[in-house]
Amino acid sequence: MFKKILIANRGEIALRIIRACHELGIKSVAVYSSADEYSLHVKFADEAVCIGPPPAKESYLNIPRIIAAGEITNADAIHPGYGFLAENAEFSQICAENNYTFIGPKPNIIRAMGDKVRAKDTMKQAGVPIIPGSDRALKDAAEAKELANKMGYPVMLKASAGGGGRGMRLVHEEAKVEEAYSTAQQEAVNGFNNGEIYLEKFVENPRHIEIQILADSNGNIVSLGERECSIQRRHQKLIEESPSAIVDEDLRKRMGKAAIAGAKAVKYVGVGTVEFLLDNNKDFYFMEMNTRIQVEHPVTEMVSGCDLIKQQIRMHSGKSFPKYLNNLLLRGHSIECRINAEDPNNGFIPSPMKIDSFHMPGGKGVRIDSHVYAGYQIPPYYDSMIGKLIVHASDRANAINRMERALEETIVEGPKTTIPFHQAIMKDKKFRSGDFDTSFLESFEFKNEDNRG
Repeated sequence: MFKKILIANRGEIALRIIRACHELGIKSVAVYSSADEYSLHVKFADEAVCIGPPPAKESYLNIPRIIAAGEITNADAIHPGYGFLAENAEFSQICAENNYTFIGPKPNIIRAMGDKVRAKDTMKQAGVPIIPGSDRALKDAAEAKELANKMGYPVMLKASAGGGGRGMRLVHEEAKVEEAYSTAQQEAVNGFNNGEIYLEKFVENPRHIEIQILADSNGNIVSLGERECSIQRRHQKLIEESPSAIVDEDLRKRMGKAAIAGAKAVKYVGVGTVEFLLDNNKDFYFMEMNTRIQVEHPVTEMVSGCDLIKQQIRMHSGKSFPKYLNNLLLRGHSIECRINAEDPNNGFIPSPMKIDSFHMPGGKGVRIDSHVYAGYQIPPYYDSMIGKLIVHASDRANAINRMERALEETIVEGPKTTIPFHQAIMKDKKFRSGDFDTSFLESFEFKNEDNRG
C-alpha cells in the first residue's frame, strides 16, 4: 500500500480523497494555487504545497510543478481526481517516468478512450452497441454534409477529443452543417487543442445512463449498477441518481455486461464509467468512457455501500477488490444535487463571492461533500461548484422527499446559488414521475420562490 499520496486537484474532490487516505492510514499531500490557500483541502491534508498563481495553467495544469511538489514531499503516488489532468495521457506517462504510481489508467488507455472515434471502434469490436456515425475523424465540412445527407437528420457533430459538452453541435438540416462544423471545430481547438470532428446520428429524446465499473490488476471487473444523469443543462449534469427510474433488472444486467466487455477490451484497471444513451425502446448505445472517478460517484456509494475512492487506491496498489462486490445488491435510492455558486435567475452566471453564512443539512441519509465554509471567498478562476448534497432513502419517492427537506435546511448566504433551482425540480411532477429525458430542462419553467438565490 502507498505511504503518501499527492492529490493533484482542488476543492471537494481533493478533500474527498484526503479523507479516504486518512481512513486507509496513508499520508496526504495537497497542492494549491494562491487562490486556494484557505480551502479546506489545504487545511486537512498532512502537507500542502503552493504550486503557483490562480490561473489553472500556471498551477493545477502545470505538470512540472506538480511533479516537483511530489519530489519535495516524498510522495509515492499521485491521485488526479476529476477534471484538470485526470484524463491527460502525458501526465500519466510523466508520473510513471518519475516513479509515481498514477492512480488512474495507463497512458495508452487514456488515449484510446479519450479519442472518441477510436473509443467507438474499440467498443464496437468488443460487441458494445454504438451509435451509427463516421468511423473516423471527418476531413472537412463537405464530408460532414455528405455523410449527414446519407444518414438522415438530425445528426450530432462532436469533437474527437471532447467532453463536457464542448465541441458539440446538433444539426437538423443540410444548410446548417458548415456553420455547425466550423463552430464545433473552433471550440475543439480552444478546449482540447485538437480540431478533429466526427459525426453521429442524433438519438432523439434519450436518457443519459452510465455504468460504474471497478477493475483490479488481476483482470477482475465488476459493475456497480447505473446512474441516471439526464437532468442536464448544456450537456452539464446538475442532478444524478441511482438507480434509474427506467432501468429494470434485465436492462441493468445487459448494460453492466456491455460495460464490462468494453473495459476488458482495453485491459482497464481502476474505477471507470461507461456512458450510454438509452432510447425510447430501451435500446442503449455507447457514448464514451470516463477513465477517472466521476463527480457523481457518491450516489453509487450510497446504494452499494462501496467506498469507490478507497477501492480505487487499493486497486492501483495491486490489490483485488473484495469478493462480495461480485454479488452486490443495490439498496434503496440515492440522489445528488450539485450546488453551484451561480444565479439561476440570470442565465446561471457565476457568483464568486464571499460566503457570509453557511449551514449544511443533517439527519438520516444525508451527506455533504464540500470544501467551503462561512467566510470562504469563492475564487472566480475555477468551476463554480461549491458542494454536493447527496441523500439516500428506501425508494425514489422518499429520496426526493428527503432531498426537498435537505435543500430547505441548506443555507448559503452571500453568493447566488442553484439551491432554489434544485428545489423547483424536486417539486416538478414530471421529474417526480420519472418521465423525463435529456431535454427535460428545455421545457422546464423555473419560478424562484426562495429568497436564497
